[in-house]
Amino acid sequence: MTDRNAKSHHPGKEAAGKAAAELVKDGTIVGLGTGSTTAYAIKSLGERVKKGLDIRAVVTSYQSEMLAIQAGIPLTSLAENPVLDIAIDGADEVDAKLNVVKGGGGAHFREKVVSLSAKKFIVVVDDSKISETISMAIPIEVLPCARELVQQQVAQMGGEAVIRPASRKDGPVISDNGNFIMDAAFGEIPNPQEFADKLSNVVGIVEHGIFTNTDKVYIGYKDGKIELRE
Repeated sequence: MTDRNAKSHHPGKEAAGKAAAELVKDGTIVGLGTGSTTAYAIKSLGERVKKGLDIRAVVTSYQSEMLAIQAGIPLTSLAENPVLDIAIDGADEVDAKLNVVKGGGGAHFREKVVSLSAKKFIVVVDDSKISETISMAIPIEVLPCARELVQQQVAQMGGEAVIRPASRKDGPVISDNGNFIMDAAFGEIPNPQEFADKLSNVVGIVEHGIFTNTDKVYIGYKDGKIELRE
């Protein structure tokens, strides 16, 4: 698979990805997320595997699967290893309390399963993803037959849910699980945990993109420096 960072190299993303990859030790079972910053972590782990690092990985999407195979990282599954030592993933927004929003790539359902299966969940981002309070539209994976019902329930919560249009095909973005990806805008969300619980009760939503289980966040800056928050 073509490296999606090849034409848009970001020193901060690379530094954050490499720093998180250094947490992975010999004998580790690691969860590998999806996205441009995580791709740097996967590449770094692949280089270490070639030098003898003994790890196995559970992937969260077809994209991370292809990148891991290309990097030479042995793959496993949650069926074989239901408890992971560590999971590394990116995010679309990170608030002051390390709550994150994921799903810009539409893989947040599998990403949440993997992150909650891990003893430690590490997030890697560039500094543009940092905010005081979560305010971006929340990605939601929705059963196609429940699209209208989900829109009605989101409206009752004071939000607006719209189908995410595909950029290179007619119609909606379809997840790796065969469901619609929608984006639900609510404005600022001062209490992500409480709001996440409410979204989880919306009938028809397979999973939403609010994650409240982050242990550490590596933030990369354009000059290549990184900041650790935990």
